[in-house]
Amino acid sequence: MKIGSTFYLSRVLHNTVYTPDNQALGRLQDFVVDPEAIRPRVIAARVGRRGDSIFVAYDSMKIEKVNSQYRLTCSNAQPLKSVLTDSTFMLGKNVMDKQLIDIDGRKLVRVNDVRLAVLSAGTFVVAVDVGFEGLLRRLGVAKPIKRLLQPLNASMPSKLLLWDEIETLDFSQRGIRLSKDSSKLATLHPSDVADILEDLDVKSQLYMFASFDEETKLDVLEELEPEAQVAVLKQLTVQEAASILEQLPPDEAADILDELDEDHASQILHIMRPESSENIQTLLEYEEDAVGSLMTTDHLCFSELATAQQVIDELRATKPDADRVYYLYVVDEAQRLNGTVSLRDLIIAEPAAPLNTFSDENIIFVHDDDNVNVLFDIVDKYNLLAVPVVDEAGTLVGVVTINDVVHNLKRTRRGRF
Repeated sequence: MKIGSTFYLSRVLHNTVYTPDNQALGRLQDFVVDPEAIRPRVIAARVGRRGDSIFVAYDSMKIEKVNSQYRLTCSNAQPLKSVLTDSTFMLGKNVMDKQLIDIDGRKLVRVNDVRLAVLSAGTFVVAVDVGFEGLLRRLGVAKPIKRLLQPLNASMPSKLLLWDEIETLDFSQRGIRLSKDSSKLATLHPSDVADILEDLDVKSQLYMFASFDEETKLDVLEELEPEAQVAVLKQLTVQEAASILEQLPPDEAADILDELDEDHASQILHIMRPESSENIQTLLEYEEDAVGSLMTTDHLCFSELATAQQVIDELRATKPDADRVYYLYVVDEAQRLNGTVSLRDLIIAEPAAPLNTFSDENIIFVHDDDNVNVLFDIVDKYNLLAVPVVDEAGTLVGVVTINDVVHNLKRTRRGRF
């Protein structure tokens, strides 16, 4: 073919491959690609013949378009021995019909065809067709349908994705793996990645999840729907599951464990760090509709005698997550809630001023055994980002954030419909 021309894989697959003297060598079964080049480059062809197949060098192949059909000629039928390696893959077997991530569209797509370009340096994969036209082309009916649509001024929907715009998901296949160091998935928001992961089968979910670094695993796991969280954790070892869950806020870890069967959850809790395990088990003991089941025990509280500077120094040292510093809570020696402090008040206070001299003692709080419905009214009425939770003795036992309230509302609505 001429330099600069393009063709689709479906147009040449299963076509007869001829020798220079016009003898049938066999039928084209696949192309072998080397992805290490600037673009994946075709290096060999798999030719089937008499119930067997051989690999021949692509440089010996000549592809010509004759009367709208592609004619394939092989000038050297000497079989190659070492074509498939850990760094090569086959287009038909490993790309066609496989799931890919459309980074721009933030969704899963299925490859219906592959587009190749003939350049002076070789033949390269430049794009994949994920549109309806690609599917019809595979079936051999794209051209007839196009002719039928012409009088109607209509066209078939088509969509080409450049190879650089996609990320392969079929990790079990040779040569198609997700980069753990520079994945394009890292450019997506965790909630978008979670949406993609939820559309996968269980096996692909595990491959995709295992490819993430620890921080991404935590972010994505928090965004997954409960069913997907359980599906992912069930595929991990007990040790792996425990290691991940003890890095989550206790309330979120408790929510996930509550979805697992009791034996599996007990095994995970047993090997977690004692502090993490105890906090989670405390939350699991609350009734599902109790405020305590939503709260997190991972909150910021300080002695009423601590100075403003001491608190600032501790915040700088611990670097808490943003949703933990909506408010700071002031407690006495018995850990009873005595007041709240905003970050603004903390910053403008005199460095040596104790918290009890400028804290707000007009506290809006809930009890751990209150029904969760009280939270909606309180958050709405007082425009709070977080609500402290106390037990019957007034001891601060946790905090419910606005995120927790919204999450519970979404979960409740899913249960209704």
